[in-house]
Amino acid sequence: MNKAKQFVFLTLCIALTMSSCHEVKNKEIRSGHADSVLFDVGSVMNYARMEVLIDSFEQTGDLNEMDVNRWRGTLAYHRKQFNASEKYYRQALDCKVTTNQDQKNYNKCARRLSELLLVRGDYEGSLKVAVPAVKKIDDTKIGSDIDYAILLNNIGCCQLNLGRDEEAKESFEEARGHYENRWKTDTTSRGFQEAVLGTVYTSQAYINTHHYADAIYWINRTEMLLNMYRQCKDARTEYFDEYQGRIEIMRAVAMESLDSTKKAGDAYERFQKTAYSKTPAGRINGNDYLMLAERYQEAADNYRYLDQALADWGTDLSLDNIQLYMLPKYMANSKIGRTDSTMMIGQRIIFMLDSAISGQKINATAELATIYDTQGKEAEIAQKEMKLTQQRLWSTGIALVLIIVFFMIYIFHKRKAALKLAAAHQRLEDAHDKLKVAYDQLEETTQIKERIQSELRIARDIQMSMVPNVFPERNDVDMYAAMIPAKEVGGDLYGYQLLGDELYFCVGDVAGKGVPASLFMAQANRMFRTLGSEHMKPAAIATRMNNALTENNEQGMFVTMFMGLVDLKTGRMDYCNAGHNPPVFGNPPQFMEVESNAPIGLWPGLDFVGETIEDIRGIPLFLYTDGLNEAENKEQEQFSDERIIEILNDQSLDSAKKVVLRLMEEVNKHRNGAEPNDDMTMMCLMIS
Repeated sequence: MNKAKQFVFLTLCIALTMSSCHEVKNKEIRSGHADSVLFDVGSVMNYARMEVLIDSFEQTGDLNEMDVNRWRGTLAYHRKQFNASEKYYRQALDCKVTTNQDQKNYNKCARRLSELLLVRGDYEGSLKVAVPAVKKIDDTKIGSDIDYAILLNNIGCCQLNLGRDEEAKESFEEARGHYENRWKTDTTSRGFQEAVLGTVYTSQAYINTHHYADAIYWINRTEMLLNMYRQCKDARTEYFDEYQGRIEIMRAVAMESLDSTKKAGDAYERFQKTAYSKTPAGRINGNDYLMLAERYQEAADNYRYLDQALADWGTDLSLDNIQLYMLPKYMANSKIGRTDSTMMIGQRIIFMLDSAISGQKINATAELATIYDTQGKEAEIAQKEMKLTQQRLWSTGIALVLIIVFFMIYIFHKRKAALKLAAAHQRLEDAHDKLKVAYDQLEETTQIKERIQSELRIARDIQMSMVPNVFPERNDVDMYAAMIPAKEVGGDLYGYQLLGDELYFCVGDVAGKGVPASLFMAQANRMFRTLGSEHMKPAAIATRMNNALTENNEQGMFVTMFMGLVDLKTGRMDYCNAGHNPPVFGNPPQFMEVESNAPIGLWPGLDFVGETIEDIRGIPLFLYTDGLNEAENKEQEQFSDERIIEILNDQSLDSAKKVVLRLMEEVNKHRNGAEPNDDMTMMCLMIS
């Protein structure tokens, strides 16, 4: 009787198991059918139908929670709703993986999400998705060559952008092997298409990080793969033009950066023949070459499509992207004299900087952990820490036993020694705590320093764009100027504005260097232009500026300036020297005798005295700051006033630009490798 019961029980168990297996198998078949239907509908870009089918398959149970989120993420991606796409892919990755099919879907979601974050410039975020996904594939052995290839390629791009070049190279080479396995074993052309896209990302990553020789290698490989893809009968021809366009513009940028100007120009001409070059994305990518080639007019026209391109890419304006896109846009418009556009772009950059810096600060706190995770050492570190903890516990236990025995025997004789030991132990703990605090402060200081350096680079670019680098194009005026800050930002200034036949110009030197001086310089430059536009005489401008800049000047900052106004019809020059170095004027050249006005900003209520030269036509006028005559070499010997006069006596210097460039060259020779000790500014003016 017992045997009969056992037999019946065993039969029921087998039946239930077979039924459960059949149900799982049936679900997998239904899920595979749903995937196939959705893929076909997506291929013909019928996204409205695709959305309806996803909802329908969710209600019938043909798709589980992970499937639904994956397909909704894919749908949002195709509709260029990148924030929604990221949300769905993250929800899919949070789902429990119970079957092999779930693991495959997990791989696909991780591939696409890491790619989205990479394109957005969130390199740490992309690594946090891609690295665990590769580990899961290694652990489960469930994953295709294309899963490996795309994830490793994304990891390599992130590593390269984070400055880990050798690790990136290893990731790219490993990805390359998986791409090759994919196209050799795939009966369709998908393997070639994916390999082309992967090497495009690799090439662009090397371009963005200024590794131009490496970029050429990957660009050539991309073109080889594209040509192989063209031979496939089922290739998607609509991608040929875009891929070829991206190859040519990347080659143009790399060649221009490697000083192969002719090859760069040829590549750009081939790029312009593609339809991709006329799209918003193509125009913005094309500007990488145009800015390098100083073709600012074309670049400025292309930058009108920047907002549309950023929206298409789903790109946020991080500090990196502000530097990649907004600053070149500012520079292009500044170079061609679009003053209103330049000011609007500058205001927009300033508005965006605060939020971009805050976002980067949040991301930076996770970078150290990301580095360890990328190198696959997290588990190893945890193991070592556990072993170390166990050793400490054993050592502590043994030490406690010895101390107890020691105290029992010598408690009366060694009490004083025990107290000293406790005090020493406390000092050791205090030292350890202080060391930990110091380490935390060092880490925080390092992060702050990196952020400040990034901000200073941006500030330098903005400051340099505030001084004009395009000069009047008139037969009766030859003018050129240059400013070289001693640090990232400086306090020197120069400026001019042409109002009909009246030419206003100035050179100035703010007391001090660095950020405070640069801010004071910007204020002085703005006031000079504003008051000049009211057709005021230089002495009146100096008086008005002094009254404004002495107000609430608690830091005691001031600026020396020489400002002039030339009537181009008569050659008459009205000028005012506010405590500045006297200019060089005359034939032969000599230092002018000027009125000894005070610097601007020191004392309120001053009336500045102006002077006049009736006709300066045919006589060069040279203005400078003391960073020129006081430039020092390693032996602290100054360039000197005498050396300036000697060079200006050279009759071959027949243009303003030649004068300034020659003096810059001579100062660099004099310094002989010594660091600049002050900002240096020069301006030369010749009126016909």
